[in-house]
Amino acid sequence: MPNLGRLNAVILVGGLGTRLRKSITDRPKAVALVNGQPFLNYLLDDLVRAGIKRVVLCTGYMGDYIENSFGSTYSELSLAYSKEEHLLGTAGALKLAESYLVGEDVLVMNGDSYVEYSVQKFLAWHKNRNAKLSILLSKVTDVSRYGCVEVDSVGQITSFSEKSQCFGEGLISAGVYILSREVIDNIPSNVPYSLEINVFPSWIAHELYGYQGGNRFIDIGTPDSYAAADDFLNSIVVARNNCS
Repeated sequence: MPNLGRLNAVILVGGLGTRLRKSITDRPKAVALVNGQPFLNYLLDDLVRAGIKRVVLCTGYMGDYIENSFGSTYSELSLAYSKEEHLLGTAGALKLAESYLVGEDVLVMNGDSYVEYSVQKFLAWHKNRNAKLSILLSKVTDVSRYGCVEVDSVGQITSFSEKSQCFGEGLISAGVYILSREVIDNIPSNVPYSLEINVFPSWIAHELYGYQGGNRFIDIGTPDSYAAADDFLNSIVVARNNCS
């Protein structure tokens, strides 16, 4: 297994969270309370267990709230902050954080979703394919809310389909990615740019892979999914404790 102590992690927590404004009025979406603790805690706890040592939080809307809440450390993690002053999109925010990153590969996570997976196995799979960009995939019973992803027999992604074109069971992006520095280098600076819209489709037929290692998945982007997060994440914690 690769040494995760040298892998930088980036969590994208700059979203406006407009669909949750009626449910969450006093804080950004990534620190909405789930079972009495910020949602972001669950993501950071998984990185601690995996052996990650350094995390960069890409903040935006109410970014000072996150920085004041978490400070410079979380358990064994060192935390750094890259704050966008205007909306840059997911790729633009990652590009802005480039100066904080070291090493060849970067683990990137959306700050409003949670998925069960092994960071170690994901990184090993990525490296075994000499991939430039790998996306963690989960199978869900209804892809219509997310859009769907298709892969070939060796794991290369062949297409992305919009939400309106997807129905039934299938593979979705679980909001976790491993990017090489080459991918980040090619993102334009200081302009709005999206991983999902601009970056990922441009790498199809090159070295874009989909790792089918994601298990149970939830995002908290809507009032209904946020309301389901308490039971979902409590079941994750209970199952983990029963296995330890």
